[in-house]
Amino acid sequence: MQYTELGKTGITVSKLGLGGAPIGGDFSDITDPKAIEVIHAALDLGVNFFDTAPLYGRGESERRFGIALKGRRENIVLATKAVMRGDSYSYDNTIQCVEESLQRLQTDYIDLIQLHEAECTTYEEAMEGTMAAFLKLKEQGKVRAIGVNAGQTELLIPYIKSGKIDTIQTFSKYMLIDHTAKDELIPLAKKMNVGVINGSPLGMGVLADAPAPFLLKNTALLAEAEKRKEQISFLRKTEPKGLIEPAMRFSLSHPNIAVTLTGTTSLNSLKKNARYCDGRGLTEDEQRRVYELFDQRPLH
Repeated sequence: MQYTELGKTGITVSKLGLGGAPIGGDFSDITDPKAIEVIHAALDLGVNFFDTAPLYGRGESERRFGIALKGRRENIVLATKAVMRGDSYSYDNTIQCVEESLQRLQTDYIDLIQLHEAECTTYEEAMEGTMAAFLKLKEQGKVRAIGVNAGQTELLIPYIKSGKIDTIQTFSKYMLIDHTAKDELIPLAKKMNVGVINGSPLGMGVLADAPAPFLLKNTALLAEAEKRKEQISFLRKTEPKGLIEPAMRFSLSHPNIAVTLTGTTSLNSLKKNARYCDGRGLTEDEQRRVYELFDQRPLH
């Protein structure tokens, strides 16, 4: 396992992190024992960064992380988010949301608290409400670092420029068939010493030849994705789901991505993804070809 610093936080993180949506049962049913087994396996593989949210399983993901990590808190970096989808990004609601997360996680502090789904609020509302609450919680020692999460990369730009955040997280925006985060977002984050967390390097299962159920109705997106996958067939390995390894290495080897998240409840997949965290990425020629194929061409 490789490790790096998370932006300017001084926090050491594993380059591979475990995402919490599957732990909450958002993609398929999972029992408490199975979730705990996966979390413990990640720890044994050297993963120390765990990313969850109240939204995942409506609190079930956080509750399961709380059970699994009890007694091992000093060895991990725990990240969660606020607020719950549909709730207000107000100061008071954010404070309450974080306090409830602390209870479910069975901890008295969170290493990284992130504003969840910046698409669901405005920059002004977020800064006056949720971000102000985060800063207060940081003063109180209940959080160590502050971040923002969004699927639309342009929404993260003003937060980075504000100088008030430590990390950003986006998803499916630095992957083999859509790497638009490399054009402005990642360079700006590097300039401002903001840590980058890259979610869904497999494009919500698209690059694993198993799109997430919620994507199945988006036939236009899936059709375009299949065209792009055909264009990168030169990367495909011979084993089943042969784009997973190059996709993971593409993200894990980027020097300015601190953490690449894997969302899985499969021990086999978890172990394979950990093996890809060895510093070896695509060849220079492969990287160049991928960049040229979809330059400034978002998939979504």
